[in-house]
Amino acid sequence: MADLTSTEIIPMSGKATRRDFLYIATAAFGTVGVVASIVPMISEMNPDASTLAAGGPVELDLSKVAPGQQVILRWRSRPVFVTHRTPDAVQKLKDPALLSLLADPQSSELQQPPYVQNWHRSIKPEFGVVVGICTHLGCIPLFEPQPNPTSPAANWPGGYFCPCHGSKYDLAGRVYHGVPAPYNLPVPPHHFPNDKMLRVGENPPNSSFEFDSVTQI
Repeated sequence: MADLTSTEIIPMSGKATRRDFLYIATAAFGTVGVVASIVPMISEMNPDASTLAAGGPVELDLSKVAPGQQVILRWRSRPVFVTHRTPDAVQKLKDPALLSLLADPQSSELQQPPYVQNWHRSIKPEFGVVVGICTHLGCIPLFEPQPNPTSPAANWPGGYFCPCHGSKYDLAGRVYHGVPAPYNLPVPPHHFPNDKMLRVGENPPNSSFEFDSVTQI
């Protein structure tokens, strides 16, 4: 699997491309088109080598992530998608029309800590935190948040799309019916030490969830 070496921000309003997927996988600067804007990187939030080697928690300053944006962190050499969901995106997660398309809308499979087994699969509805590895064959899904009638798939509702074999997930990482991926995207242990900080790799106080216990990583 690709080894991410930096933190990247992807706008929810921007269109992801195959090129974006390759840049996410190699931790290079993301671009769209021949001459396009550079995806900003937050170098001051990169954990040092010893932290990464130990698999210790990594932190994100949430003030750096505007509504509609996604940040990619690295934890245990895995990409972790942190999405600041807009109010409209949060409301859509409860839409019965969406729920009818999902294979595990209630998160019944153990793919998340018990403290996020809810309709938005997160501690705070506005912030999604999932491991960005497709549960089919381990590819990295694309962030395609906007509905589109043709791309990246027909009648695309918005969410995550795996370009390898066509698996689809909503913005809570819940897998759709009829795709190769069998499970929702895993949610790592995490909590919010304060209103401005996210810590990935550490449970909230009085919780003891072990990430290795998930059904499939």
